[in-house]
Order: sequence, then structure tokens, then C-alpha cells
Amino acid sequence: MSQDFDFSQDTEFKKLLDWRTDVDLTVAALELARDAYPNLDFSVTQNWIEERADEVRGGVARASNEHDALELVAKHLSVTHGIVGEAAAYKDPEASYLNRIIENKFGIPISLTLLHVAVCQKVGIDLQPIGSPRHFLSRIETTAGPLFLDAFAGSRILTEAAAIEWLETLTHMPRREIVRNLVPVAPRSIIHRMLNNLKVIYADRERWEATWKIQSRLTALNPSDYAERRDLAVVAVKSQRCGAAIRLIKSLLQSCPEEDREALEGQLKLAERDIPLWN
Repeated sequence: MSQDFDFSQDTEFKKLLDWRTDVDLTVAALELARDAYPNLDFSVTQNWIEERADEVRGGVARASNEHDALELVAKHLSVTHGIVGEAAAYKDPEASYLNRIIENKFGIPISLTLLHVAVCQKVGIDLQPIGSPRHFLSRIETTAGPLFLDAFAGSRILTEAAAIEWLETLTHMPRREIVRNLVPVAPRSIIHRMLNNLKVIYADRERWEATWKIQSRLTALNPSDYAERRDLAVVAVKSQRCGAAIRLIKSLLQSCPEEDREALEGQLKLAERDIPLWN
């Protein structure tokens, strides 16, 4: 699969492929954005983050406690700079890309969280992204207990009890399951979640070239996962990569579940039918 999609420019994504955790999440997120914007200049977004950190550094240093310091940064991004969450963002791929969030002023919970984490960490606030179900949050430890930041909903700050109660209402999941997920997550899990979000959006829009890039990354992260390899094969057909599709489907047919065989054979026929048109 690696011969079909080139990750050679992606220093941080390649770390994820090696299961490393010393990953710069801002750069990793920008590497995903570069798939959509090939000429993307990472320094523009990185400088924006540095500038926001410079604007709040003095106030953070003077804050009387962790809550006030976090609130200062959160309100600076959401109110002063207007970086907010919008319901429509869930169906917009640009809401996942940090460079476009800064320009468009809206995003989804996970991408907004990454911006907040990036600014906070530059001013000494150890804000950590957490894998909360359905709605991404971040967390800091304080002397009074953990605090949770919802970067999507006006950068509101929640106590642990309030976060659990709200997530129970939102997800209808058991309390113990919610508590289990209110912990920091590895960069690999974050990027995987971002990719899955983008995969759904691009596939719904039938933007198969973009979906191919996303699915290539998901398959690279999970090369032994049958479902990811199957989806890559299907997207290869839809994006008119007939040679890759034929190779992938023939490999899958050797060990696929019986209930998938007919569908895969149908996709193989489509690829073999169309290959003269695209070679």
C-alpha cells in the first residue's frame, strides 16, 4: 500500500506508523491538511499559535490559579479571536484542518481542542487532549481536581462531576465507561479519530480522491485490519485506481469473510472492466 501513497514528507505521521509517542500534534494535524492543500505553509499556522501564546503569556503568569489561567487562554481564542464551534462544522472537512479553522473561525471539537492545547502548552499550561466519547475534550490537573475544557462550546470549563453528568446525557453511556475515557490519549488515537471524521465527510460527498488519501493513511496505521484494507480497495475502485483496486481485492478474496465475497467480486469486475480506460 505504501507504494500508492507517499508519506515521505510527513515526519510526524511516520512516527505514528512506528508507534512512537513523541509526536508534535500540531505538525501531525497539518500533515493531514496538506493532503487537501498540497502547497500548505505550516509556518503560517505555527506562527499564529506562537502569536496567541505571546498575547496571553503575561496574563497566565499573573493568574491566581489553574482555572483562571485556562479560562484566560480559552476566552482569548473563542472571544477575542472568534474561534468557535458550529453545528455545520461536522459536515465540513475544512473544520478539521487547523489552517482553515484559523481562517474560517470555526471547527469541530477535536480540531479546536488541538489549537487550545497548542497555545496552552506554549504558556506552561499542561492541557492534555482526552478521548471522551462523542465529543472531544481536554483536561488539566489542578490542586482542586481535574478540569475539563470544551473548546467547541464557547471554551467552557467543567469540573469532573459536571463533565461526567453532561457526557452521560449526551451519550447515554454507562458512567463507568465515560470515566474510563476521561484520560489523556496518545497522538496515534487522536490522528486516527481525525482521519475517521474526514473519511465519513469525504465519502458522503463522494469526493473519492480525497477519500483515497484519508483511507490510505488509515490503512497505513492499521495494515492488518481487514475492514480498513477492504475500504481502501473499494475507494480505489471509486477513485479510478483500477490497478491498485485489482491487487487489493485479489488479496482480500484469499481470506475475506464469506458475506463479503460477492460484493468484493463485484468490485473486482468493475475495476477489470474500467482498467483499459485508466491505464
